[in-house]
Amino acid sequence: MLTQPVDTLLITRWSDVQHPTLKNITEKLKQEGFRPYQWIGKPNQRVAIRSHGFTKVLFVVEGSLELTVPTLNQRIILRAGDRVDIPTRTRHGITVGANGVIALETLNR
Repeated sequence: MLTQPVDTLLITRWSDVQHPTLKNITEKLKQEGFRPYQWIGKPNQRVAIRSHGFTKVLFVVEGSLELTVPTLNQRIILRAGDRVDIPTRTRHGITVGANGVIALETLNR
């Protein structure tokens, strides 16, 4: 995997030989000690800007989403296999891609 920090975010792009699947992404997160849960977003669904009291880990399994980070004035496209670690109290919003998204989420306290 290729890891690329974006100011306060950590973006990791998929670079494994195997195609990203629910099974292998779940296994990767469990090996890190996480307990991931699945999130399904409908096509073009929007999730309002918000923040959390924990670091959020989001891993796209299928489809795509656009992550908006107002403090960085950036929009970042995440596709199958891409991961983002969003630090505590970082304001962010999501717009799901035209084909929807299946993602795994977990939190890192």
